[in-house]
Amino acid sequence: MTFDDDGQEPIENQDLDTGGEPAVAPVDGVEDDLATLDGAEPDVVLDATATPDEAFDELEDEEEPPPSPFDRPGRWYVVHTYSGYENKVRSNLFNVMASRNMEDRVFEIVIPMEDVVEFKAGKKVTVQKKVFPGYLLVRCDLDDDVWGAIRNTPGVTGFVGPGTKPTPLSRREVEGILQVKVEGTEGAAPKRTRPRLEYEVNETVRVKEGPFADFSGQIAEINEDQLKLKVLVNIFGRETPVELEFSQVAKL
Repeated sequence: MTFDDDGQEPIENQDLDTGGEPAVAPVDGVEDDLATLDGAEPDVVLDATATPDEAFDELEDEEEPPPSPFDRPGRWYVVHTYSGYENKVRSNLFNVMASRNMEDRVFEIVIPMEDVVEFKAGKKVTVQKKVFPGYLLVRCDLDDDVWGAIRNTPGVTGFVGPGTKPTPLSRREVEGILQVKVEGTEGAAPKRTRPRLEYEVNETVRVKEGPFADFSGQIAEINEDQLKLKVLVNIFGRETPVELEFSQVAKL
């Protein structure tokens, strides 16, 4: 056998026949794991056909809802005012808080509003009305000074709550009343976005005109499309359903 200059056997003289077996022995279990992975389904399936806009829309749908007004600083209290003077009282409260440097303790003063469907001259119109006439909502850190300042503001008749200790609203009450902000500024009055009818089933109304004028009855049905009501009127001791137009009745 001949060797090259560095004392190693030439490659052509080395026996490279491995008999068809791999030169490196496989690690136990790896082949089985690869076979398992080959048939496994991926944990996440990506839609390759989705456009960037569609993907962005999906992300938007998963965004968290807006924060609750209940989680803002302070607590919400109900203040009673003279009915019809809510806007004037709200303005008075802002002036009092500013003059006494209480803006850091009184955060919001709102008049809850809602859209109401009314019928005028045979036409359906949507108007804004106060949800609770004669009441304001005030979000504040209530202490004796704030209580006294609000209580003694012109037009305020008191807080809602037992005795001299006002009761703050619960989360459910706050979120039910303050559904949507209509203005972008702090303290703007919120309104409800879903209009409601001026009349409701089981409400008692007075008939204004026609053969049953001055009769009172309870609303049994409301036909919004035809602008008509079915009112149960007491005639000779019996409740008789009478079909009337919206314009023929009035609230009591």
